[in-house]
Amino acid sequence: MGARAASDMADEIRTRLQKQQGVRMIFAAAPSQGEMLLALRGEEGIDWARVTAFHVDEYLGLPTSSPQRFGLWLRHAIFDRFPFAAVHLLDPAHDPLQTASDYAAMLNAAPIDIVCCDIGSNGHLAFDDPPADFNDPLTVKIVELDALCRQQQVDERCFATLNDVPSRALTITVPGLLAAHTIFCTVPGTLKREAVRRALFDPIDPKYPASALRLHPHCMLYLDRYSQPGADS
Repeated sequence: MGARAASDMADEIRTRLQKQQGVRMIFAAAPSQGEMLLALRGEEGIDWARVTAFHVDEYLGLPTSSPQRFGLWLRHAIFDRFPFAAVHLLDPAHDPLQTASDYAAMLNAAPIDIVCCDIGSNGHLAFDDPPADFNDPLTVKIVELDALCRQQQVDERCFATLNDVPSRALTITVPGLLAAHTIFCTVPGTLKREAVRRALFDPIDPKYPASALRLHPHCMLYLDRYSQPGADS
């Protein structure tokens, strides 16, 4: 699954770089993205010096050196491994509202070509928990994380206990993600199976944020045998 997603994504990057000066990408940081990013690092023929990188979300309240910070995770996974044209880390610092506004301005300065994302166990996209706003006027905002979202971080062994998981975060909104030209959504594991089923087969509804992916004309979904609806556990 990870290798197939990475191969398709690499083809998209290379094709775009043949036609335009640079590529602007948004990356998700989560264990679900690990195999895909590992495979993407092995893809050849990508001029990373012409790729500008963003990421989808970041916790509020964590120390800058915390290993759970998504920016740090992505730096280790890919950002520090290639000479990107630019890497824009979503750093809440001391003024999250100003950070959200500034990050939105950078995202909206030019079209986003590619989004790499996953689906949360509660159906969220980025940190847009249900009910998500499919018509949100903002591109980046502060959100309160619901209990299921925070529990997923424990289940995936990112935090030891629920009390360790921050309750607030900055996130790109659903419209902000759907504004990209192409979306690659990589979703492994049994933990996400029900959320995948709802995203694919239930009504397109803010109660199922990932169902909004069906509104996008260029979205590819990658599942493994465990995340496929109806698969044996």
